[in-house]
Amino acid sequence: MWARFVNLKAEPHMIDQETPQPGAEESQAGGELVETPESIAAERDQLLAEKTDLQNALLRHAAEFDNFRKRTERERADLCEYAASDAVSALLPVLDDLERALKVQSADAEYVKGVELIYQRMVEVLAKLGLQPIEATGQPFDPNFHHAIEMVQTEEHPDQTVLAELLRGYTFKGRLLRASMVKVAVHG
Repeated sequence: MWARFVNLKAEPHMIDQETPQPGAEESQAGGELVETPESIAAERDQLLAEKTDLQNALLRHAAEFDNFRKRTERERADLCEYAASDAVSALLPVLDDLERALKVQSADAEYVKGVELIYQRMVEVLAKLGLQPIEATGQPFDPNFHHAIEMVQTEEHPDQTVLAELLRGYTFKGRLLRASMVKVAVHG
């Protein structure tokens, strides 16, 4: 059995201030505290409950840390994979301008050929980085990839079909970078 002793002859400020455990009894001989089997079992149960709570808290914190680690690794991988998307997005207006320049009639064939070469090289470089144009003309209207600028009532084309692409849309490594601005056929 465990016993706790209190020195009754010590100075009042030196007396152990510990309160007796529930179920502990003070014996008649000299102020000795004797713990009963019930108090020992209660203390054991309390310590086991605290141990279980601490183990559960440790497991929760370990799981939270593991989830945090996985999330940051996934975010870092996405950042590395899609880091060029901002640069590619900034180059899209230049690509649009080159396309417009190719549509303009010019008397100087060498100038047109030079613009075509620049346009082709730029398209190749951006394609290597992961840029892909969205096919729109003649396709069914898809609000995930197309932005309807104009709706034309016509019976010549199927309903909700893209009639014309006003501004080309692009995906970057499978993600939408810019939606196509299109003209859509509707039935009246």
